[in-house]
Amino acid sequence: MKEKIIDYFKNFDFDIKKTHSARFIDQKVTPDVLSIISDIILMYKKECFTTTDIRNFDYSEEIISEIFGKPSIKNPKTQNEYDKFFAQPIKLLAYANILTEEKKGNRYEYCIKNREILEFISLKERNAIIFLEIYLEKVLKDSGIYLYFNTFFNSQTKENFYNLKTNFQKFILKNTPINGKTEINRIFPKILNVLAYRKKTKGTIKGFLSKDIINFDKLMYNRKNFRDIKKRKNETREEFENRVLLQQKKQKAYTKYSIDKAKRIVYNLHYPNSELQDDFSNGEASQVHHIFMKSDYPQIASFLENLILLTATQHYTKAHPNNNTKIIDKDYQLLCLLAKSNSIEKYTEIYSKDDFLYVLKIGLNVEFDKKLEFDTIRKKLIEIYNK
Repeated sequence: MKEKIIDYFKNFDFDIKKTHSARFIDQKVTPDVLSIISDIILMYKKECFTTTDIRNFDYSEEIISEIFGKPSIKNPKTQNEYDKFFAQPIKLLAYANILTEEKKGNRYEYCIKNREILEFISLKERNAIIFLEIYLEKVLKDSGIYLYFNTFFNSQTKENFYNLKTNFQKFILKNTPINGKTEINRIFPKILNVLAYRKKTKGTIKGFLSKDIINFDKLMYNRKNFRDIKKRKNETREEFENRVLLQQKKQKAYTKYSIDKAKRIVYNLHYPNSELQDDFSNGEASQVHHIFMKSDYPQIASFLENLILLTATQHYTKAHPNNNTKIIDKDYQLLCLLAKSNSIEKYTEIYSKDDFLYVLKIGLNVEFDKKLEFDTIRKKLIEIYNK
């Protein structure tokens, strides 16, 4: 898919000096938010929509307030904040020509222009990061300012960081309607840190050169690991504990959303046929099964590569013997993995071989060489289970 995105972008000129657009990226555009908004647009089931349509969509209300710990979308007091939350990712998708944008009266109407890329972004955060890296590099190169970023990535000194930030500020002030550095400084990390994460380099934290290489968590709107939350100065113990509890609640809601979305994707891709063809595969495949149980392996519970569509008989009599969902039949687990590997090899735009190998690493505690072909992986799996 990466090559498809690159090829698609060759059709467009994203030069900010020509568009004068300040909305090619914005403060609320993070990989997790972009992926979720893309998912909501697809769930809306209509080709064209406004940001108000997406914001007022029942599915939005169902997931956004819980995942991000915000008040109800229908609360009038939160309308301005939610307008930005939905509008900014949608504006980016329009600038990137994933959506079209047309002004009708006093509002903008958006229509899906490239469904394949939109679906790719919606699948998971890491896909959104891949998309953002390609998109942002294209914008910066078309605009003639990528050289400043490249200099910084090649030599991560404080001086090069200062030069990069200063030149970026000057460029945006000169070529867009933004007339203050405060707003520029809010969007700068959204660009730099995505590129830094992909290049495994330092980026920016709180306006300064980061001390460490930018990690996955630093890119997200929601902090994923509540254990990393530190007590603030002048914060009482009770306030700190309440903040941790809120983060735990948001993390739990996001985990549930991610698993439900992954199940929906696997179901829609393979229904009505079971991915595992055996004596029990006749009939409608309606059960999405965790190959490695989510209770034992929560870190891979939302991975598409750990989910397989089975018939009810396969699920409740073979995968979980005697309908006991607390246990897994190891022999059938192997068959599920072999079948899943076939699906992953077939549907390369949906599944990731690297993610499958990560699932195997967590589930089996075995490291597979990423260069291995699928036939070799399957042979090794059989050897492991036969031991």
